[in-house]
Amino acid sequence: MKSNPYMPMLARIREITEETYNIRTFTVSLKEESPFDPEPGQFLMFSLFGYGEFPVSIAGTVDAGRGVFQVTVRSAGGVTERIKELKVGSTVGIRGPFGKGYPLEKLAGKDVILAAGGIGMASIKYLADRMLKERDKYGRAILLYGATTPGNLIYRNIPAFFRKDGQLESLVTVNEPDAEWKGNVGNVTDLIPKIDPGIDIGKTVVAACGPGKMMKAVVDRFTEAGFREEQLLLSFERKMQCGIGVCGHCMCGEKLICMDGPVMSVRDVKDTLERIF
Repeated sequence: MKSNPYMPMLARIREITEETYNIRTFTVSLKEESPFDPEPGQFLMFSLFGYGEFPVSIAGTVDAGRGVFQVTVRSAGGVTERIKELKVGSTVGIRGPFGKGYPLEKLAGKDVILAAGGIGMASIKYLADRMLKERDKYGRAILLYGATTPGNLIYRNIPAFFRKDGQLESLVTVNEPDAEWKGNVGNVTDLIPKIDPGIDIGKTVVAACGPGKMMKAVVDRFTEAGFREEQLLLSFERKMQCGIGVCGHCMCGEKLICMDGPVMSVRDVKDTLERIF
């Protein structure tokens, strides 16, 4: 990153994938082609010149050595509404990567349950990518993914996320099925009993990202099942503004989400968990 943390790096949109009616995945390359190799779970500040910037999870790297990576953005009002105007070749600004990601070294040798809801799948996607690239370092990799409707599911172009292929055990659900949906119906937590065979609690870690209500349900269900607080990792997508712990906009209790997170264990945030959700 540049010496001035407020100065964005220039980047160019290389490819755009329409995920849903209001979610797009952008493949982006730094114009200087400098290395960009963030940790899964970290975020960056994405600038649309003339309008502002917003925080977004890093969804993956395409060529870390040349600074090619992906972000998935939902149009949710304000600056994010302007993503509809971006085209291949558009120039954007990038600050980051910021924050603490998923502790890959602590996941090594463990079974990992990836629980994702809605746009939270972007953060989980990058973690899944890294695990699949070094598959022999981990035990079972189980994806529990849910969205409101089949039309709200993202990354439909990645088959591994929608089938059990041996490398990744994927279970997908929706709350509101349409006439063509043949899969699971319900919440992400409804998928837990469907994991086959059962979970070995002693050697399993859960990594979750999604709406607050979904993550609270995940914490409650796995805690009831006997998981310890340090086995439950949560990625909090709160409103960050500066990304470097100066503005205090993302402070919750004694935690700055942009610096102490966005990935933290339940043990790290148990005193302020209700406020974060």
